[in-house]
Amino acid sequence: MTPPYERLTPDLILDAVARTGLMPDGHLLALNSYENRVFQVGLDDQSPMVAKFYRPARWSDAAILEEHRFAIELAAQEIPVVAPWRATDGSTLFHHEGFRFTLFPRRGGRAPEAGDLDQLEWIGRFVGRIHLAGQARLFSHRPTLAPASMGWTARDDVMRSPLLPAHEHDAYAQVSERLLREIERRFSAVEAKPIRLHGDCHHGNILWTDQGPHFVDLDDCRNGPAVQDLWMLLHGDRTERTVQLSAMLDGYSLFHEFEPRELALIEPLRGLRMIHYSGWLAKRWGDPAFPVAFAWAAEGHYWSQHVQDLLHQLEVLDEPPLRLY
Repeated sequence: MTPPYERLTPDLILDAVARTGLMPDGHLLALNSYENRVFQVGLDDQSPMVAKFYRPARWSDAAILEEHRFAIELAAQEIPVVAPWRATDGSTLFHHEGFRFTLFPRRGGRAPEAGDLDQLEWIGRFVGRIHLAGQARLFSHRPTLAPASMGWTARDDVMRSPLLPAHEHDAYAQVSERLLREIERRFSAVEAKPIRLHGDCHHGNILWTDQGPHFVDLDDCRNGPAVQDLWMLLHGDRTERTVQLSAMLDGYSLFHEFEPRELALIEPLRGLRMIHYSGWLAKRWGDPAFPVAFAWAAEGHYWSQHVQDLLHQLEVLDEPPLRLY
């Protein structure tokens, strides 16, 4: 199989950007990204832009354009989301030599401080505003977060992968099935109403400045329960996470009502993400960037620890959900 980005050369990138009407000055800087390929592109007589080249065949054009419209909708409401650049004809998605790409204005910043209650309250206010807009309608071309799409499919990718050692095959098969069955049961019990989400709202996708946070990378936006955009910002032990969640919801609840029953989805969502992450590594292993960046995924120790982590997550699911003060 031909690696997905084998033809994505510097000349192709610069030519692609030039065809949008902008004038590259020849300076390119690769930014950290594995699912897509992202570059800072220098331009003549204006600030650099960020070019994101989408992984071929991952999303349909319609799904990408839904992401763009959501970001533009949020930005129009003065929610600090980095929305795509629009060409003079209004286009945000461009095609060149078999690749699809989008340009974004460059925004600086640093990751928020883990556990900082003031920052979490501030972030919570904006997540609440994102969800207030997100509840207006659902995505039509993007998926809904569910065990079927994020869990069972990822499990199949692992089971088919040569990365999974033969001696861990049965143990992984058993514990992943048990965990996913339990996650499905919890999802059914909660019956959370889906809304449009950021989808991957963690510290790496929030940039902090003196003016507050701004949100980047809506590549994984989808329909799902509101708590999905909150739980990944929690760190530490149960007491610490409870305090952090309360601070975040102090801000969130100013703009959007939070359903307390969704607290019961935090640990099922964590378990789903654990399975999805290993499935992602297995599915993308044919991309040459992955064996270089994630060499430890080819080691037996990773998979034995992963099995133990899934077993532990099964135990965690039996603990009571976090409770608000």
